[in-house]
Amino acid sequence: MPLRMRVHDREPIGAALRRFKKLLERSGVTKELRKRKYYEKPCDVRRRAELRKQNAIRKGKLQTGTRKTR
Repeated sequence: MPLRMRVHDREPIGAALRRFKKLLERSGVTKELRKRKYYEKPCDVRRRAELRKQNAIRKGKLQTGTRKTR
């Protein structure tokens, strides 16, 4: 689905560009472009996802382990 943005009357071009950039970020277009810039082998994608999952688990354990209770 194409992105659509209406520029209001007498709206400065800088403000319209800022709104357009936010629209692109929210829709995920720029993230997708960065992801597709270079080919990544499927095994690398899986390995990266596994590392991300392990880091999240490790970070969660560290946060719960360092809390002090009164």
